[in-house]
Amino acid sequence: MAGQRIPPWRKPRPKTGGSAKLTPASIAWARARAQAANRRYPNLVDNMAALRRQIEAGQDGRAPDHP
Repeated sequence: MAGQRIPPWRKPRPKTGGSAKLTPASIAWARARAQAANRRYPNLVDNMAALRRQIEAGQDGRAPDHP
């Protein structure tokens, strides 16, 4: 089964990069995405997509001391 991917909840956390926090706008975007998929609240995948979208927009939400 060469084409299967490991689900995100089974992968270990990355050891580099520090942590980032979702902005209120990203939280609202994740909630809207979950609602569009008929879920009551965002799951891990919604939050990961919102964080990726936030970082690509240049609003990474990291504390100033993080790289």
